[in-house]
Amino acid sequence: MTDQPILLIDNPAPHIRRLTLNRPEKRNALSNALRGELFAALEAADRDSDVRVIILRGAGPCFSSGYDLAGVGALPFHTAGGQGQWARHVVEGCFRMWDMSKPIIAQVHGWCLAGGSELAVACDLVYVAEDAKIGYPAVRTMSPPDNQYHAWIVGMRAAMELMLTGDAFDGLEAVRLGFANRAFKAEALEGEVLAMAERIAKVDPELAQLNKRLVHRQMEAMGMRAGIRAGTDLHALGWHTPASRTYMAELRQGVTKALTSRDSTFGDYRTGPKSSG
Repeated sequence: MTDQPILLIDNPAPHIRRLTLNRPEKRNALSNALRGELFAALEAADRDSDVRVIILRGAGPCFSSGYDLAGVGALPFHTAGGQGQWARHVVEGCFRMWDMSKPIIAQVHGWCLAGGSELAVACDLVYVAEDAKIGYPAVRTMSPPDNQYHAWIVGMRAAMELMLTGDAFDGLEAVRLGFANRAFKAEALEGEVLAMAERIAKVDPELAQLNKRLVHRQMEAMGMRAGIRAGTDLHALGWHTPASRTYMAELRQGVTKALTSRDSTFGDYRTGPKSSG
């Protein structure tokens, strides 16, 4: 056990609020305790008239390896129960972030997997290290994604390949696919993100809020929110497949062993020749 805070909050420049996921020993796995603190901090920043831009990043070797499969605990906010509750609450969390008035920037390095990628997508801008590794390996054994953003963000063909393989892509590919805005050398990422945040903060905050909203409104008009919300029903179905039930039984015997079993056939993630996480 550790007494260190699981979320760090600082103000690195005027009008900039920075939130740092601080479970580096767990690769910033998203427990519901961490997610609860994160949403509270996001909402506090959104209410703070002195804050104009929010940066979200991870401490240690990566942004986030995904949800904490060892025990996520109670949901960080209420979502109607029943089949598909988990996916619905993930999607509702994303919509909460989209609906905030302040622009949110994801600063992504190292692993950005599954729930970590969903958290990045919930941000308005995404800047990545060139050697970041982004993927959704859970589609190999567990279920479809909670937040089915892939076709909207990277397009049909790329989304299909990612969903049928669970493979990861690096920061440069993330920009090519449209997942991220720009990629930088790992050592330059923090400075570049802060510079962009300061640039955005020059815009009047009321106008910036409208500018952020206009992009989301156009995506909504094309059906993005309805499509993502509908995907939660497919996610619920995934848990009832024999493959998913078998894998969940493996997880109950040990998370590390189950993840190794999942990826050893593919020779990547924790079983690959190199690991950036």
